[in-house]
Amino acid sequence: MILHRDDDPAKRPILVETGDFHKVTNIIAGPTEARFNLTWAILLMLTGSLLCLMVALFGYLFWEGIGLWGVNSSVSWGWAIVNFVWWIGIGHAGTLISAILFLFRQKWRTAINRFSEAMTIFAVMCAGVFPAFHVGRVWVVYYIFPLPNQMQAWPNTRSPLFWDVFAVSTYFTVSVLFWYMGLIPDLATLRDRATTKVKQAILGIFAVGWRGSARHWQNYERAYLILAAIATPLVLSVHSIVSFDFAASKVPGWHTTIFPPYFVAGAVFSGFALVSTLLIVAREVFGLKEVVRMHHLENMNKFMLLTGSIVGYAYAMELFIAWYSGSVYERFAFYHRALGTYWWAYASMVSCNVLVPQLFWFRSIRRNIPIMFIMTIFINIGMWFERFVIVITLHASFLPSSWGYFRPTWVDIFTFVGTFGLFGTFFLLFLKFLPQLAISEVKGVMPESSPHHGHANH
Repeated sequence: MILHRDDDPAKRPILVETGDFHKVTNIIAGPTEARFNLTWAILLMLTGSLLCLMVALFGYLFWEGIGLWGVNSSVSWGWAIVNFVWWIGIGHAGTLISAILFLFRQKWRTAINRFSEAMTIFAVMCAGVFPAFHVGRVWVVYYIFPLPNQMQAWPNTRSPLFWDVFAVSTYFTVSVLFWYMGLIPDLATLRDRATTKVKQAILGIFAVGWRGSARHWQNYERAYLILAAIATPLVLSVHSIVSFDFAASKVPGWHTTIFPPYFVAGAVFSGFALVSTLLIVAREVFGLKEVVRMHHLENMNKFMLLTGSIVGYAYAMELFIAWYSGSVYERFAFYHRALGTYWWAYASMVSCNVLVPQLFWFRSIRRNIPIMFIMTIFINIGMWFERFVIVITLHASFLPSSWGYFRPTWVDIFTFVGTFGLFGTFFLLFLKFLPQLAISEVKGVMPESSPHHGHANH
């Protein structure tokens, strides 16, 4: 018996057959209970190797100093801050999908929210390592916190760099709490299905005594709603504060009020692109096609079209503001950005972030998985070039002596590559040992059982 009819099969509810709740549990919990997956093991060895490379390079950097990076007197931030801003942006989609779409009661989020929440946590971890080492003297990095210390050195509370510390750490803490809160009912499900005493005991500890009683569900839903309400402003605040690192300065091209909304839109844009990339891969590897349907991916593509158009509008407004301002310095900064030494980076940014997403206007492309996968990769490449353009190409400030050319060293390049190992290793462990989707939430958007159909299934 089909409880819902729709001309488009892809838009039908997940597993529309009533009585398939057990099937949903088996599909989502199955990868955590399977003994071995060759593809997963190969990917874990690859990402683990990259993680070891990153650890080795940071050890080398700690021993020798950040002179190993390509930073110089004109480009003092270099790739480290480019990568920091890029990874922070990647982590934005998680809070957006989980918190904001939850508050707006968007049911399609249930197929992707757990992915995006996990991605947020691991992306912020990757982002945090760069400023930690960029300070130079890593052994006194605790100076960034307002703690009593032997040098009587206190952070400058008027500095946006100091605001970053609290914004990012708060964002990370709330994201972890929000992610873990959503996991509790599913951890209890895995606990009850566990076949060994050790696994049952470990899952039981993290399930914190969940029994699924009415009181438990009432407290859970209240706490989840509160965390969603707390997390929602963080979507706007975190990357707005990251943008203040630039906008609060007097450097031409940076000192502009468009940066906060422009950074937030770009962060959501890149975050959705990476969620889509990972979801497409996991959907194929772990057999989630019955749960992650085409209309989920299509909705994400529509979001990318929207945010990509906002980013393109921001690029146009930047050029307009530079012309309209009448400032020769501002005009030169944007002329140099588009047609100067780094013209290739600007061209890559515009091509990937403005032109590529416009293909999502076509329904046939929005629903073509191979093309969609390639486009999401190009979008994230373009968003990395956006951060490169902002941080690196605007080094040409008021003094011609500052107009040096930045070249990354091999340590720069392989350290960045190594962070993909950090991200990938944790993400693969998440895919294997925790439910990839929220079992209880997926069941919550399914049709309710009819009294007759329950007997029909028996």
